[in-house]
Amino acid sequence: RTHAHTHKEHAHTHRESEGGGSHTHIEGEEHEGFDFGETFIHQVIETIEFVLGSISNTASYLRLWALSLAHQQLATVFLNMSLIGPGFECENPLLRPIAIYICFAIFMGITFGVLLCMDSLECFLHGLRLQWVEFQNKFFKADGYKFSPFNFHSTLAEPLPEGSGMGGASE
Repeated sequence: RTHAHTHKEHAHTHRESEGGGSHTHIEGEEHEGFDFGETFIHQVIETIEFVLGSISNTASYLRLWALSLAHQQLATVFLNMSLIGPGFECENPLLRPIAIYICFAIFMGITFGVLLCMDSLECFLHGLRLQWVEFQNKFFKADGYKFSPFNFHSTLAEPLPEGSGMGGASE
């Protein structure tokens, strides 16, 4: 018998229950077969996800651009309605500095309350969106190990392995 003939006798194909891929087993070796239908469906799904993700990301950045334009217009309106109009149009030259001072306080309160707080919230939510939507869609696959963050307490509580050379009375 030839070596190739022995391989043909021992080769068999089986379907894995989890992966669904076709595998050929030859004397202790495992080779993945190519399943065109499964690969095609997988690539179509990936393409649809990519296109929808691109549209979603573009819409998100257009939303940020629109908010920045709206904030610029709001700042102009707040300036004209609270400071420029009432403060500088005061008829009495003795009351004009007091009116400008009061109108400036109103302008700063409105600007802080509306624009700066909204911008801070917008920045926070955009950073959160980048982490959870864009980063998680690109790199995160929930098929690995459970995440356990580094913890000094649990690390220091574990005993050192024998012969590690770290501390101890034998040194």
